[in-house]
Amino acid sequence: MKETVVLDEKQLIAQEKANNPSLLKTIWREIIHDKMALGSLILLAIILITAYSSPLFIDEVANKRVNFFNVWKAPSAEHWLGTDDGGRDVFGQLMLGTRNSFTIGICVTVLAGLFGLTYGLISGFYGGKIDNIMMRILDFLMVLPSLMFIIVFVTIVPNYTVFTFILIMGAFAWFGKARLIRARAMQERELDYINASRTMGTPSLKIMFFEMFPNLSSLVIVNMTLTLASNIGLETGLTFLGFGLPTGTASLGTLISYARTPDIVQNKWWVWLPAALLILVMMLCINYVGQAVKRASDARQRLA
Repeated sequence: MKETVVLDEKQLIAQEKANNPSLLKTIWREIIHDKMALGSLILLAIILITAYSSPLFIDEVANKRVNFFNVWKAPSAEHWLGTDDGGRDVFGQLMLGTRNSFTIGICVTVLAGLFGLTYGLISGFYGGKIDNIMMRILDFLMVLPSLMFIIVFVTIVPNYTVFTFILIMGAFAWFGKARLIRARAMQERELDYINASRTMGTPSLKIMFFEMFPNLSSLVIVNMTLTLASNIGLETGLTFLGFGLPTGTASLGTLISYARTPDIVQNKWWVWLPAALLILVMMLCINYVGQAVKRASDARQRLA
């Protein structure tokens, strides 16, 4: 009799897991059924694996060394994508620039996500005067011309480094996330499990980050996935304008910045065109995968 009860409980648990799969399983199922998202994920994985494993087959020190005997060489067996105005191999710079641009995009996305999540949770959980004050501050920050302020800080900050650039970008990239999280947090705080935890005397921080946040995790993942491409594009654009990464640091924007004269655009396309196409492909791949993640999150919310 006891064995039958145990088996019934196991079957119920297995059935519940099948009916309510985890977010990762739901995302993977959605990606598999979407050929465009699956192809984008595979292509993006190939690009990133090649870029991050490039130190195994590319000498970064030699790639940064100027060689005036190889200036503006066209693509060949020795230099797959030719050379630039300093005789440096463009393919090596492309791999190094892809790695730097994607890493910076990931770091800015995570940093902005942490800022926005914390600010939005506190504002939405407490509500009232605290929420009113925090939202007025956020409204003021959102009307500021963020791009102009990033350029100003990049210009005036002494001892400017890649880490400094990530902090500056992250400081202006969390406003929309905070408002989104705050709206969902205000809905969650009215639910029974939050009221029960308050009644039991559970600390507010524990309720916010250990009880409320897990129910908002799907929203955070979707938002961060969709904003990753825009952060990569912002870094590339700032570097193209000369207000991005420090001088001498490889980036996709650095390669595109060569395309400023008609001669290079028409006759030396191998310097800037591969970087431009790679940015386009990466952004499309991330957006297709992000759309699949969004659909998976919506489907899981409907099941819940």
